Amino acid sequence: MVSMKAVVKIVLLAAALSLSACSSWVYRIDIPQGNFLEQKDVDKLRIAMTKEQVVFVLGNPVAANPFDHDTWHYFYALKGGRGNNFEKRLVVEFKDDRLVNISGDFDKHPDFDKPLDI
Repeated sequence: MVSMKAVVKIVLLAAALSLSACSSWVYRIDIPQGNFLEQKDVDKLRIAMTKEQVVFVLGNPVAANPFDHDTWHYFYALKGGRGNNFEKRLVVEFKDDRLVNISGDFDKHPDFDKPLDI
């Protein structure tokens, strides 16, 4: 016959194995940080826009350089609960308080070089 200690050990081992299999069921939240931007928002930018117009379209930048007021950095990071991380960056450059260039992970719209005033 099987002793009672052996039965208890088998039951505990089975419980431990079944609980470890449930670890993939644990909900992990996504942690977003920064400015969420989409390409459709960046497509609205045009050369010679004022800083106020850029803030209206994109919102305030996540990081402002205190030594260079003409370069704004927009950054978005999503740390997914399942390990699917995502990052996007956009650098907006001004000269004389007018938009002159954008760079980063977004494409420039074909009409970027056409000012809104025309």
